[in-house]
Formats: sequence, C-alpha cells, structure tokens
Amino acid sequence: MSALRQRAAQLARQARTARPSGAQSTRSYASSHGHHEAPHTVEESLGPAFFITMGTFVGSVFVYQISRPGENGELSTIHKWIEKISNYGTEWETKNHLMAAAIQQAAHDKHLLYGAERSKYHELSYPEVFTHGSPFNVPAGHYPNISKVVAHYQKQHHDDEARKAKKLAAAAATAAASE
Repeated sequence: MSALRQRAAQLARQARTARPSGAQSTRSYASSHGHHEAPHTVEESLGPAFFITMGTFVGSVFVYQISRPGENGELSTIHKWIEKISNYGTEWETKNHLMAAAIQQAAHDKHLLYGAERSKYHELSYPEVFTHGSPFNVPAGHYPNISKVVAHYQKQHHDDEARKAKKLAAAAATAAASE
C-alpha cells in the first residue's frame, strides 16, 4: 500500500507544477544558482616514475663521462678511483711498518742510554748552582759554605785562560816567523 501512496504523491506533485506533458525539459546537472564557477583544476605532479627516469638518464651520462679515458691516454676517473681504493690498504701497511720500526728503534735507544755508564763528574758553569733552591723555610746559617768550591773553579778558570794565552802566543809567533 505504501508503494501506491508514494506513486500517487509523485503524480500530484507533477500535476501542481502545471507543466504540459509534452514540454518536459531535459535534466541539467549544473548548479541553478545563476552563476557558473570555473571547473576545479587538479594539479597532478609528475610522479616518481618521471624522476626515476630522469635520474637514471643523468646518472648514465655522468658515468659515461667519467668512464672515458682522458686526453693523451690518461686513465679514466673511475680507474683512478679504483686504483686509489685498492692501494689504500698498502699505504696504511707501509705507514704502520715504518711506525713500528721507529718505535722499536726508540726503545732500543732508550735501553742503550739507560744502561750506559754515567759520568760522575759534572762541570759547573757558575758556583751559585749549589745554592739554588727555595729560600723559604730554611733557617739562617744552614746554607753550605761553598768558598772552597768557588776557589777551585776560579783556579780552573785561570789555568784555562793561561793555556789559551800560551796557545795564542805560540800561534802568533809561528805566524810572525812565517812572514
């Protein structure tokens, strides 16, 4: 019964519009607001396939350029890179071998110097070397008397100067005799 009712309501609505039956208009899907908008534009990207294709092309051209031998028969850039990478290990091996040899030589020299007999005699260039040190916390009169040491080095200096003077006099006499 409800289907009959719906059909009757539809016919009644059509009769109220008072359209003649032969003048049915075609149905329009456009908006009936009176103004027409431009159709919506869809901006589509080029997509990953385009970029993969262009990247492959550019990469192929790049690899081709660097694989070509240089002018005057020079090796190609790729060949130089491969050669450099293959020699990388041998360079480190050589450096490590040289470093190990230097360390062994240094250890040998260290043992040689530590095991050598040391001289007990030290030449002092000035007598104050005996009194070097901090003057703080030293009670008065506790510095050593170094007058004998000073006298010894003064005598040694005078003897040295006399020897040098004799040597210069002998050289001067020899030069005067040869003239």
